[in-house]
Amino acid sequence: MNFNGWGGKQPHDNDGRVAMEVASELDLHLFDNGIVGEPGGVETDGQGTLIAHESSWVIDNRNKASRQEVERKLLNALGADKVIWAPGVAGADITDYHIDSLARFVAPGKVLIQLPAEPDPEDPWSLAAFETHDILAEATDARGRPLEIVVIPEPVRPRVSSMDFVASYVNYFVCNGGLIAPQFGDRRTDEEALDTLSRLYPNREVVQLNTDALGEIGGGVHCATQQQPKV
Repeated sequence: MNFNGWGGKQPHDNDGRVAMEVASELDLHLFDNGIVGEPGGVETDGQGTLIAHESSWVIDNRNKASRQEVERKLLNALGADKVIWAPGVAGADITDYHIDSLARFVAPGKVLIQLPAEPDPEDPWSLAAFETHDILAEATDARGRPLEIVVIPEPVRPRVSSMDFVASYVNYFVCNGGLIAPQFGDRRTDEEALDTLSRLYPNREVVQLNTDALGEIGGGVHCATQQQPKV
């Protein structure tokens, strides 16, 4: 995928070279079909299914193309067969609502999603989250299976209360033998998140860390890391 500073929102001369430099260092072929976006904007189950918000992809600041054309390129780039789209929210944050702060595949056919206690008609993030949930609940994956949805609550009283603070338990990083997850200082929801992730990833050690510094700049653990497949 090509990176253009989250749709030209930040300088990215060096950031845009990362994929090329990594590919060169590892002596790998660099595949480029022209798609522009960020890995946090799409989730894959590893069996041909992607989930994404249109707001991060079908948007002129990244891809001046139809959803059909963007979908074709995404599927081609990731070797997948189906995209489950939800609208998302454009223009409200630097990512245009990356899916990885709302919903993640924990296994083929199983999605973990973070939701507030109830929809808030005054909050576009809340409405979009429930809309994505309902779309996923009605969807089938690339193999025709309905998705099992696991809901995790968002923190109610995090340490940081800034409007721009990202407090997402699903923005975690899966690594060899473990899982690095955030905690936000809300004891009840921190514990519930730890219990849920430990149940969903029984063969991994789940470690929670204070990631407030990442949340204050609009991201999380998953935003700041990327899995590197075995070559």
